Amino acid sequence: MKTGGANLHRPWPVLSGLLAQRGWTTHKHRPGALRSRARYARPAVASLVIIEDDLRVRTALTRALEQRGHVVMQADSAMSGLQLVVNHKPEVIVLDLGLPDLDGAELLRMLRPVSDAIVIVATARVSEEEIVRTLDAGADDYLTKPFSPDQLDARIRAALRRLGGTAERTQDVVVGGLRINARTREASLDGRPLELARKEFDLLHYLARHEGQVVSKKTLLAEVWHQPFFTTDKTVDVHVSWLRRKLGETADRPRYLQSVRGVGIRVVTPSDN
Repeated sequence: MKTGGANLHRPWPVLSGLLAQRGWTTHKHRPGALRSRARYARPAVASLVIIEDDLRVRTALTRALEQRGHVVMQADSAMSGLQLVVNHKPEVIVLDLGLPDLDGAELLRMLRPVSDAIVIVATARVSEEEIVRTLDAGADDYLTKPFSPDQLDARIRAALRRLGGTAERTQDVVVGGLRINARTREASLDGRPLELARKEFDLLHYLARHEGQVVSKKTLLAEVWHQPFFTTDKTVDVHVSWLRRKLGETADRPRYLQSVRGVGIRVVTPSDN
């Protein structure tokens, strides 16, 4: 892993300039003010792996995110990034698509079987087709350049909030006989393990965390699929149908998953529990 340690000590204006040359933007901080923020840095929000082939961009992003409290590891190629993810199990992966040894979209498909980390794609590719393809391949969020480190940090924190904080993610979500652990991505019903696909798990976990609340399909598309503008309501309907089958219920005789016509879906404790 290349750390680029010497570059981390360059003056912030130089780093900002390097980001700008590559189409990134930064907020205008005085170097002294930035150092002051680091002195009172909050505890680490997440462990991250940045997979980016450009050393200058990678180093600048690393410094910016570390200033905001994250623990950051770096990789300059797809294969070195994959090795870091397998060995260190980060909570978040920031992935560039234009890597020298393998397209980032192909790496994403390789990452999903070995990691449940949040994947935020950060790239200059802006076509709607590319965005949809990458999200469908398993990315959790998609940022197009230019954007600021503050915006990336906000996306990271928002994704972590959707899963719950670090302490919360170590605790099971329990609704009746349903038990869900976001950290291990395991779910069980009455002590029996449930075999759930990735989005089935994400959907069930989100609804269970909001037990009793009716959640609209638009909200689910935004919070679970992260693509409110590109997916139809049928996507939610299909996944709810699959979940019902695995929970041993039907739309006519629901137990955990209740549909409220014209409003949305909620998870409840069955009356027989």
